[in-house]
Amino acid sequence: MNSQSAAVDGGTLSSHAVIGAPCWVSLTTRDLEAVQSFYTAVLGWQWRVGKLGDRYRFASVDGVPVAGVSAVRSMGDTAFAWTPFFATDDADRAVSRGYERGGTTALGPISFPPGRAALLADRDGAVFGIWEGELVTGWEKWRAAAPAFMELHTRNAFDAAMFYAEVLGWASEAEGCCEACYEDESVVLRSEGEVVARIHSGAVESAPDPAIRPRWQIHFAVEDVEACARAALDHGGSVLARAAGRPEITLSDPDGARFVVYARPAG
Repeated sequence: MNSQSAAVDGGTLSSHAVIGAPCWVSLTTRDLEAVQSFYTAVLGWQWRVGKLGDRYRFASVDGVPVAGVSAVRSMGDTAFAWTPFFATDDADRAVSRGYERGGTTALGPISFPPGRAALLADRDGAVFGIWEGELVTGWEKWRAAAPAFMELHTRNAFDAAMFYAEVLGWASEAEGCCEACYEDESVVLRSEGEVVARIHSGAVESAPDPAIRPRWQIHFAVEDVEACARAALDHGGSVLARAAGRPEITLSDPDGARFVVYARPAG
């Protein structure tokens, strides 16, 4: 199994309860030991092997699983990257809707009891996953342990939001579904009133620089962004960018997988 397949290891809440919300993040790597050392140093994560075997590791904060990392021998021309997974009440229907609306399916749906997963790309090539079934842990517990914020940089935020709304059921009448609205020239996604993702316009589909191609980017809340940046440099990573006027730094791990650390909100 690679990191683009969602992992569940004894969950207590179904994806039906938070339809369309981010519910897991996963990463591929060439070297599990090296990436474990890196994220332990940068984000303070602990690690364990679950039911999916030694090549898939669960990262935890205070005993709560927050992310999955899997080892792959080769990615070909595909870059190593963090992948967000979104909850769905019907993986088959979500995959069909993605295909009908111009997206592609790279993998699945595949059964990983007690659920099913698939890996897709939207019309502009941004990769994401879907998960139907029990979550790794309760959604609120996952959010509290390692609050992760998803951000999509794409060609046209409104068009992208329409694609995801139709595939993931955003703003539908189903109980537990997310709400999406247009604010400050971005599309904002809320689950149970909490902002969990934003979609921004401006990415260029054919840009030679992967940093400005359509993509989902994972943001992790931390206590000290500068300490995270120093730890990343000390353990084979890179500092890619600093946000102007706010405590937010874009980093990459030893494989080049990008992520953002931002200051945990007070209170």
